[in-house]
Amino acid sequence: MAVIRLTKEFKFEMAHALAGYSGPCRHIHGHSYELHVTVAGSPITDAASPFCGMVMDFRQLKEIVRQQIIGEFDHALVLNKATAPLQIAELGEFVGRLILTDYQPTSENLLADFALRLKKELPAGVKLHSLMLRETVTSFAEWHATDNE
Repeated sequence: MAVIRLTKEFKFEMAHALAGYSGPCRHIHGHSYELHVTVAGSPITDAASPFCGMVMDFRQLKEIVRQQIIGEFDHALVLNKATAPLQIAELGEFVGRLILTDYQPTSENLLADFALRLKKELPAGVKLHSLMLRETVTSFAEWHATDNE
């Protein structure tokens, strides 16, 4: 059976700061991110299945991505936990949704995190093929399974 790729696109707002960076991105700032999630698999052949002919239901893919990524990162401030922990603690509720990571929250590192989250949630027979995270109109990063085997 043919292997088919499905892609679902998502949009979310997120702020971050790059600790120790020499440019303006060292300051808290935000982006309107676009995330493209591509999975691959063979379409279901069981004629009795309501999903016959589908690799997976787009609705199921949407729910997985919303649970694992969008629901947590949308309208959040993402910082490396080593970034000024005392100052962050003082901000309290003003920050709202705060995510402290073990990594510098670059697009590259976010993609690696997102890939780990998604791979373990996909149904049997469906593999994560690639991710693309657009940070600005002219800049994006990509993660491909073939590069990470």
